[in-house]
Amino acid sequence: MPFWSTNFGEDTTLHDPKRKFRFTVEFQGIQSAQGGATLWYASTVSKPAFTIAAAEHKYLNYTFYYPGTLSWNEVEVTMVDPTTPDVAAKLSDIIVQSGYSPPTDANSLTTMSKAQAAGALGSVIITQIDHEGKPLETWTLWNSFISDIKYGDLAYGADALTETTVTLRYDWARVETANPSVAVAGAQGTEFFNV
Repeated sequence: MPFWSTNFGEDTTLHDPKRKFRFTVEFQGIQSAQGGATLWYASTVSKPAFTIAAAEHKYLNYTFYYPGTLSWNEVEVTMVDPTTPDVAAKLSDIIVQSGYSPPTDANSLTTMSKAQAAGALGSVIITQIDHEGKPLETWTLWNSFISDIKYGDLAYGADALTETTVTLRYDWARVETANPSVAVAGAQGTEFFNV
């Protein structure tokens, strides 16, 4: 029976549907003074998504399609920029740890590498939680790195909080769900989707 047609007061086994505002984001490369990696200042995040390319074959008056390669789409995280921690400074530090440094002369030959970039950011974990804070859906991005940072805009006529938007690239994502009986089956019937 659909959740909107039942009486929650009569059936205590019913659960709320997943809610957009119940989530956490972790960058393992950013540790707070308390030791956690949860970005309590994250205001929005896009869940992982992918696109499957299609190869096309034409025969006479017909067109046939075949699944091709799968590409994971970018994930965007928008964060409020508190004074402590200073998000702009922390993200800039991750870029430096990724191998970027402004050139000082013709002998400045260092460049960014995937290993450094993924290592500086650390694992990225997006968790959708229930009303008790228990995980319903946990996404882990593999080999993620920062591909774009927007430090926000300033305006004298605005009183909104300053926000920073980070775009992440990654090789693939894995989801683990709280209800394995309805989870998408992966390799060997495991409870996660791992492409």
